[in-house]
Amino acid sequence: MQNSVNDCKILGIHSKETVVTLNKKDLFFDIKRIYYLYGIPKNQERGAHAHKNLYQLILAAAGSFIVELDDGNKKKQFNLSRPSQGLIIVPSIWRNLTDFSSDAIALVLAS
Repeated sequence: MQNSVNDCKILGIHSKETVVTLNKKDLFFDIKRIYYLYGIPKNQERGAHAHKNLYQLILAAAGSFIVELDDGNKKKQFNLSRPSQGLIIVPSIWRNLTDFSSDAIALVLAS
């Protein structure tokens, strides 16, 4: 079965004041790698690829940016601007990160 952009969704993450926590029950994949993107120059994009088997949770740890998803049939856009919301991206979905604010930090947790 082919994944679609409809399989990608916003995940609400527990937050209290300045602490954000992610419980194992909230995430259905094991985190194997964590990385972040920052200092993206104005009008630059990141991503522009898909993964065959990788799951990702992308969060705006600071600032904001847009994640554009494409499954070959349908496209969707998500505006990430709060660390208490993350976007789960399933395998085989093309992703492109755009429109970074000057203070944006994109945090990625990957399988």
